[in-house]
Amino acid sequence: MSRSEASTLPRSGGWRAVDLDHGPALFAGAALVLGALAIWQAIDARQALLFVIGGGLGATLYHAAFGFTGGWRRLVVEGRGRAMRAQMLMIGVTAVVFMPLLAAGSVFGQPLVGATAPVGVSVLVGAALFGLGMQLGGGCGSGTLFTVGGGSSRMLVTLAFFIVGAVVGSWHLPWWLEQPSLPPVSLGASLGVPGGLAVTLAGLAAVALLTVWLEKRRHGSLETVAPAPRRGLARLLRGPWPLLAGGMGLAALNIATLVTAGHPWSVTFAFGLWGAKTAQAVGVPVETWAFWQWPGPAAALGDSVLADVTSVMNFGILLGAALSAALAGKFAPKVDLPWKSLAAAVVGGLLMGYGARLSFGCNIGALFSGIASGSLHGWLWFAAAFGGSLLGIRLRPAFGLDGK
Repeated sequence: MSRSEASTLPRSGGWRAVDLDHGPALFAGAALVLGALAIWQAIDARQALLFVIGGGLGATLYHAAFGFTGGWRRLVVEGRGRAMRAQMLMIGVTAVVFMPLLAAGSVFGQPLVGATAPVGVSVLVGAALFGLGMQLGGGCGSGTLFTVGGGSSRMLVTLAFFIVGAVVGSWHLPWWLEQPSLPPVSLGASLGVPGGLAVTLAGLAAVALLTVWLEKRRHGSLETVAPAPRRGLARLLRGPWPLLAGGMGLAALNIATLVTAGHPWSVTFAFGLWGAKTAQAVGVPVETWAFWQWPGPAAALGDSVLADVTSVMNFGILLGAALSAALAGKFAPKVDLPWKSLAAAVVGGLLMGYGARLSFGCNIGALFSGIASGSLHGWLWFAAAFGGSLLGIRLRPAFGLDGK
């Protein structure tokens, strides 16, 4: 997600009242507090904590403008790799904690499972579609959520069609799973924790070093970062945060998610669930589809969305980003959308939703959490999604999106 798409924060300091969007700030803050209490009452304290962790994720994503879409595009178009290096460091730090915990199998009595999935045609095709879609839609899975929370009307369109695509993907997934594939491969389980970590960190370092080489070859030196307009508590609450600080914050919160939920952070299952529940409400018999008869999806479809970990965390992300945007004085929804940009949001959302379902996640569930868990499918997802992203970058000017 680029900083223009993320509604970057104003370069003004202090706590002047004019810088704050009081109404949205009060609403989002109250919703976070009351939402946590309501979830605690309706479900349990663990689910309420996951909602709060989601709020922290939303604030971190917004204040650091941390997304994969813009970072990948900057490397390709501008030859700048700072965002890509921050992503690799974030995944590496998370992997150092994830792999030993997953090998132990539990922590504080909480059973743990990693984000592993089969390696095959479904992941290859789905990730490529996702990479294409995120460049047209304007954001990845997490990027779509935090920009919607920050007030982006265009990204609300992307999110709506992301949900539609995820539902269609759940309908088609059984067929895709019949195509050639290998079973899930965990580097930690196959090579042992030291070996799995060594291979994972070496791969991440290789990507980071490649971005350094490309950037120096094109510009002669690495990009320098301008001084922050705010300091201390003002910067903490209102941003902007350095990319590295944002990456470390997301790593810590993903680790907190694993320990609390028993599995890593994910985003897109909730989109399919929301869409399936909506379709069911208007008479579409999604409960007869094979995907929604599998034990996990069937239980989620039959229960409240507040009982679904991914859903409550996504709600938290939306509200955490909204509060952050309001504190920064940047909560300003726009409804005037050029038709080409609107078309790109529709197409991009559909491709991301469909692709995420086929490839067992998005930039978060498949790439971030997958590679950090030691899953081989995360690396295949990365390569295929980057290839799709290259095509998406080439198509952006046709939708009037060049430079945005």
